[in-house]
Amino acid sequence: MNMTSKLKGRIFSGMRPSGRLHLGNLLGALQNWVALQDDYECVYSIVDIHALTTLTDGHEAAEIADSVNEIALDWLAGGVDPNHSIIFVQSHVPEVLTLHTLLSMVTPLGWLLRVPTFKDRVRQMDETEESVSYGLVGYPVLQTADIILYKADTVPVGSDQVAHLEIAREIVRRFNNMFGPTFPEPQAKLTPTPLVMGLDGQSKMSKSMDNHIELAATAEETAARLRTAFTDPKRLRRNDPGRPEVCNIYSLHKFFNAEDVQEIYDGCTSAATGCVDCKAHLADGINNALESFRDRRQELAARPERLKEILADGAKKASAIAKETILEVRERLGISIS
Repeated sequence: MNMTSKLKGRIFSGMRPSGRLHLGNLLGALQNWVALQDDYECVYSIVDIHALTTLTDGHEAAEIADSVNEIALDWLAGGVDPNHSIIFVQSHVPEVLTLHTLLSMVTPLGWLLRVPTFKDRVRQMDETEESVSYGLVGYPVLQTADIILYKADTVPVGSDQVAHLEIAREIVRRFNNMFGPTFPEPQAKLTPTPLVMGLDGQSKMSKSMDNHIELAATAEETAARLRTAFTDPKRLRRNDPGRPEVCNIYSLHKFFNAEDVQEIYDGCTSAATGCVDCKAHLADGINNALESFRDRRQELAARPERLKEILADGAKKASAIAKETILEVRERLGISIS
């Protein structure tokens, strides 16, 4: 890891293992993570324990291990560098569970029940606040433990996620006030998080909505997915002028064919270019942008033992920090092991 004096601080961020990443993950998070490695000591975790908080059956649990490997391949192929960042699986550093338990002792239940995302998740799972698991209620405490176990002082978030970090800051302030200064109060690092709409043109790109394009998809699969994408609903015939401002395909061109945007706009509004050709142009842009990513990913996937080594090495580095933190916390709480 780069430990030079120019580093601005320590960052923590994580992703739940939900399978292969898609274009929205790349543009909304992964690119930012890669860029942050130049200026920060970065700790990036695949938060598999978080995935357990919304389980509905055992089959979902059985898929977590494969999802962990898929997301790790995407991170590494995307430029997250194990020589500059700590990359590991959350559950491989069990001290996070200890800290989660200890933080639970000082976190008021009312704080957790007021978290907007908690109520949203309860609705999505078709549960009630009485039937939902304790794990889901305590999700923000585990999230806080993830951050402060590694004494991270910075968390990269989009402007719409700042409120989610506030409960972690509140828990830290409460702990520090009760037991003395122990943890840095994590600060938000605002990063560009463009809204990437899904192929349905109706909602944010996500795997659960099946409106996504996987980074690891083949060139043919990418083109096939785009051929089904929703465009301007009022452009019914090939020679009808289009409205790029309401077309999701056009919005994706801004990321993958930025130099051609004006030409694409003019071709659409004048009906010189049809939607079929426009989608093919976008497929070329995406496939060109992801060609080296896909090559690197294939190389890594062919070396599963190397992937295990990288994650094990990351867990070892993370564990060294975590063990020191837990020793300090136990002393603060009067439960140190003599």
